[in-house]
Amino acid sequence: MSKPARPRATLTEVAERAGVSKATASKVLNGRPGVAEETRRVVREAIADLEYVPSTGPRETTAPQSIHVVFDTILNMYAVYVLDGLISGGRELGVEVVVSALDSAVTAQNHPIGLDRIKEIAASGAAGLVVVTAELTGEEMTACEQLGLPLVVIDPANPLDERVTSLGATNWAGGVQATRHLIDLGHRRIGFAGGPERSVPARERLHGYREALEAAGIEVDPALVRSGTFSPGSGESSAEALLDLKDPPTAIFAASDSVAVGVVRSARRRGMLVPADLSVVGFDDTYNAMWVEPPLTTVRQPLRQMGKVAARTALDLAAGKVPDSHHVQLATSLIVRGSTVGPR
Repeated sequence: MSKPARPRATLTEVAERAGVSKATASKVLNGRPGVAEETRRVVREAIADLEYVPSTGPRETTAPQSIHVVFDTILNMYAVYVLDGLISGGRELGVEVVVSALDSAVTAQNHPIGLDRIKEIAASGAAGLVVVTAELTGEEMTACEQLGLPLVVIDPANPLDERVTSLGATNWAGGVQATRHLIDLGHRRIGFAGGPERSVPARERLHGYREALEAAGIEVDPALVRSGTFSPGSGESSAEALLDLKDPPTAIFAASDSVAVGVVRSARRRGMLVPADLSVVGFDDTYNAMWVEPPLTTVRQPLRQMGKVAARTALDLAAGKVPDSHHVQLATSLIVRGSTVGPR
């Protein structure tokens, strides 16, 4: 009696055997660029082991292409705006967007993603990975490269090397815009309520703040600079420290709208009026800015557009396209509302 024929292997099985995404296995099979040589070797071995032969008949039915997105946390307005852009971009591109978060707290603690999670995402067949404000280790970046998993990072929490495509706003220019606005109103004692010291966007906004002061001939006072997290609680504690100074600021530039909300809350608790006693500028232009009282002057960064561009960039990388730049910056703009006036 003849032995039953072995079922034809599928490309999905090849990808699973190699521990890579189906998109990566397809690129190796078709000789497309954008895959590390070691990954090509592993995929070719899987093809040989499974005796995979591309079908000349109807293509196998597969699930829609997907992009996996990892946030540090989704419990803030910044994340909601970026997620809306990612989902909208995925819909326009015809791909599913799978979302996960590293931390359920409002203020994430920059937990690394972890090699196991990266391997799981690659094995799931995701076309690419988008990381939003979460920290990436060098080992994790190398793993994505070796697994052939295209990686795009929005507002990186730590410095990245040239292997990684990142996306953000013109944070330095936004810091200059916010600080120059306060200087033009006549303020000279301007505090900075910042974000995490390791955060790339927070550092860029701080550098913009310093540049605007120096360009106006105002000496940068280290006592007026505070770091923290992108949260209202951090804004409160930063404002408390700044307003307790012997010579307190007449205005504060907050590194995010959430931080600015905390600054306003702290000032009110002291019986101060915003903006009569203290002008406040935020950064992001989320709902927080529009519904705080008074409405917040802030630097608008195109958060939804950042999400859309990230989704498109991940698919371009999956298709083997080489990006024009490894760091894409979208323009910011200053939105003047009711939280800033000249000093008394």
